[in-house]
Amino acid sequence: MINNICVFCSSSDVIDKVYNDNALELAELIIKEGMQLVNGGSKVGLMGIMARRVKELGGSSIGIIPQLIYDKGLACYSTENLIITKDMRERKEKLSAYADAFIALPGGFGTLEELLEVMTLKQLEVHQKPIVIMNINGFYNQLLKQFEVFYENNFARSDYKRLYYTAHTAKEAIGYIKNYRYEKLESKWYKDNLNL
Repeated sequence: MINNICVFCSSSDVIDKVYNDNALELAELIIKEGMQLVNGGSKVGLMGIMARRVKELGGSSIGIIPQLIYDKGLACYSTENLIITKDMRERKEKLSAYADAFIALPGGFGTLEELLEVMTLKQLEVHQKPIVIMNINGFYNQLLKQFEVFYENNFARSDYKRLYYTAHTAKEAIGYIKNYRYEKLESKWYKDNLNL
């Protein structure tokens, strides 16, 4: 049962309106589906936009913020359940623990790090949760091309395209998550080449 949707996203307040609009639409769909938002607990960027919209709609959210960001006065108090962690590592652990599914909206280095970590953990069979990359406005085109370079050069199995789903709209992302069924992937290691 999928209840908590963890959304990785930008903390920038100077991005194009198209990204804000898509974040708002995603927040609205999460609440419409009776789900709960989980995010990084900041009041800035897409994180803040989503948490405030969830509250306006009477929904609930969990924000997980590290002490160093909390101390900068960046906590979002629209978040119903604000959790302060000792550091960034603990924040990511708690985000993963609370999440039943992950969605990566456009973001910067932190968003990319969070996305790649949950993808790697799924590859290693630490979890079996759905992961969606929301490729709004072609934002992730170059990253997806880089993934293809991994596959073409055998740095990753092409089977790992099933680690994640690429969506272009909030409706498509939530639809995938609602209908998600885990499919076991091939082992990360090419057994024929292992000298064990």
